[in-house]
This record gives sequence, C-alpha cells and structure tokens, in this order.
Amino acid sequence: MNYQTLLTILENGILTVVINRADKLNALNKEVFTELNQVLDEIEKSPAVKSVIITGAGSKAFVAGADITEFGGLNKQEAMALAKRGQDTFARIENSSKPIVAAVNGFALGGGCELAMSCHFRIAAENAKFGQPEVNLGLIPGYGGTQRLVQLVGKGRAMELLLSARMIDANEAKQSGLVNEVTTPDSLLEHTRKILETINSKAPLAIAACIRAANAVFDESRDGYALETEEFGNAFNTEDMKEGTTAFLEKRKAVFTGR
Repeated sequence: MNYQTLLTILENGILTVVINRADKLNALNKEVFTELNQVLDEIEKSPAVKSVIITGAGSKAFVAGADITEFGGLNKQEAMALAKRGQDTFARIENSSKPIVAAVNGFALGGGCELAMSCHFRIAAENAKFGQPEVNLGLIPGYGGTQRLVQLVGKGRAMELLLSARMIDANEAKQSGLVNEVTTPDSLLEHTRKILETINSKAPLAIAACIRAANAVFDESRDGYALETEEFGNAFNTEDMKEGTTAFLEKRKAVFTGR
C-alpha cells in the first residue's frame, strides 16, 4: 500500500514505519492518523509482518508534536473528538498483537512523546529529546500522555515533567524508565532491528499473549492474574508449545509456526 505521510519497508519480518513529514518535523496531522490506522490494519492482517519499528524521517525529529495548525477554531466537542482519535490510534498500537517498538531519532515532544509511549518499548538515539510541552500552549496532553507517562516513570516525576513542560535528554529518559536503551544515531535502527530479530525468533502466539497479559496491569476492568492463568492454559493447546518444550528437551533450536 502506498502512503502520503508514511514510508514502509518490510525486511525479514520487520516492518519499519517512517513518519515522513520531515519539513514539518514529522508533526502528526489528520492524514498521518488516517494512514497509521491503515498500516495498523496491514500489520494485524499480514503474516509476513512479525514486528514493527516506528521512527521519524530525517535526523531532527521522531515526531515533534501534533500539527497545531489543525487546532485553530475547534470548539470543546471538536477538540474532544480530536483527542479521542489520537487515543484510539495509540491504543491500537499499545494493544497490537505484534511487538511495536519506537526508534526515537530526535525530538519526541507532545504527541510524538505520546506516540513513543504507546509503543511496547522505546530505543533512543543519543540526540533524542522527550517532553510534554502542552502547558506552554494552555493545553494538556490529549493522546494519553498524562496516563502513560505516570505508568512509565511514576507519578512524581511525571507530574514534574507535565507541569514544567521540561524536556529531558535520552540519558535522563533512560534513567527515568522512559526508554530501554540509548544508542548512537547511526546505529539506532540497526540496534532496534537486532532486538526485534531476537523477539521474532520466539513463539508468536506466546509473544501476543505476553503483550495482552502485561497490558492488563493497567486495565482496571481486567484481572491480570486471571488473564495470565488463562493465557498460560491457552498456550498448552498450541503447536508452538509442543515444539518449544520438545526442542528444549532435545537440546535443539525450536522452529515456531504460530500455530
């Protein structure tokens, strides 16, 4: 599928999705959200896609924020609909059955930070900057930022970042638990791919179940322990579980088929 605001490259089961608006520092607009939802459909449907990297075009920004030009003249209901659209899209990323990793290659501010936080984890280049600067505009984060930032770095640190609009660099983001690893800009995508190559070698049904169970920690409507018990039981009905345990006993590498 061809996109106007995204570039997609599929290689060895890893789909790299590039937000491709470098002249606008990859700001999120209506078209980006439309196409992100289209690519999320493709990710879930395509057996060729085992995992995903989301990154930004150019060297300056992952995503520098939402496209503020779309905010002009909105009333309360329209603004709430705008926020809901972003939240719904990012929830799809968070709940994807396939691992989606943010490779943060520059500014990840506002909606860009929210996009990165919706991914299953984050790898950052040394030049990455993170922040939620919405209070500078008389706004608050609208795409889930107030919730996920607290989940990832804790309430006290999240409050300080939200209320001060302070940007943090990649190293502070790692110390805070916002990102997993920091690499050089030149090695960012290669390093992220190596991590996903390792993940792609594991049982895909078990990977999807781990995602569901881990996400249940933050879902008040779900009993995470009960879900874990159910998913553990479900695994015993899969060919992958039989293959994995047999390969372990036979001291060979398992070959998983996703069945």
